[in-house]
Amino acid sequence: MELRQLNTFCTVAATLNFTRAAEVLSYVPSNVTMQIKALEDELGVRLFDRLGKQLALTTAGKRFLTHAQGVLEKLDEARSAVHDNEKLSGTLTISANEVICSYRLPPVFQRFRSQHPGVRLIFRSVPNQELKQTLFEGTTDIVYMLDEPIRSNGLVVESLVEEKFRLLAAPDHPLAKRTMLKLEDFHGEVFLTNEKGCPYRTMFDRSFEKEGIDSITYLEFQSAEAIKQCAISGIGIGFLPEIVVEAEVERGQLVVLPWQIPDLRVYTQMLWHKDKWLSPIMLSFIETAREVFRLQNENKL
Repeated sequence: MELRQLNTFCTVAATLNFTRAAEVLSYVPSNVTMQIKALEDELGVRLFDRLGKQLALTTAGKRFLTHAQGVLEKLDEARSAVHDNEKLSGTLTISANEVICSYRLPPVFQRFRSQHPGVRLIFRSVPNQELKQTLFEGTTDIVYMLDEPIRSNGLVVESLVEEKFRLLAAPDHPLAKRTMLKLEDFHGEVFLTNEKGCPYRTMFDRSFEKEGIDSITYLEFQSAEAIKQCAISGIGIGFLPEIVVEAEVERGQLVVLPWQIPDLRVYTQMLWHKDKWLSPIMLSFIETAREVFRLQNENKL
């Protein structure tokens, strides 16, 4: 068993795609396939299920992944101890949902890459409700989530910025010119929201149920971009983080409705497993994220 096979296995486990793994590792896809097959032959088990073009870790693969990552982390730790003053190199896997990926993390990635060009960054877009599990499974190093303040015995959680949410409509929507709204004004309206299970959708439902409204008409989406475009088209009232719609509001494509949703406290939060060895790469990325978010917060003041 070779270290490069373990590295290849962990990269395939993170991307669940032989071609993307090959791009990350600068291999040809056939080389990745051969290494995984050799590893499976040596272990005598299937590490991946091949479901058409889609890969999925088997139960044995999930168990082996924890140990393989431990070996590679120990190797990184040893390298860092020997080359403490040299440039950082290695691989870091980051996961977040669509909103954070599109609107919060790009400046973090840009700054980190400019400081540490030798580090390979792997980004995985994961639904909010599945993000914590990737840390427990060991498939992600650092996770970013939009949620109420998270409490966990197994994870380190750091809040970076409070995210404001707005109700938005097209400029020609009947409610767009109003300076004040009452609950009854929303009767008969269509709300454009994320699917059930999303934390802030749950909070949205809860706030309206508290006010006695439990028969809301929804159009549900997986994508914040789809909600935004449908709101611009006048299909309904969008419910989105402020950061997603800042440009459209400034251009006059969307109007913020004068309605505050009570008890809605959502934060962008950074998480990692409490037992994870914080390599120099992880520490540097965490510090970069803190600095970028601090500057973003200061610019809002």
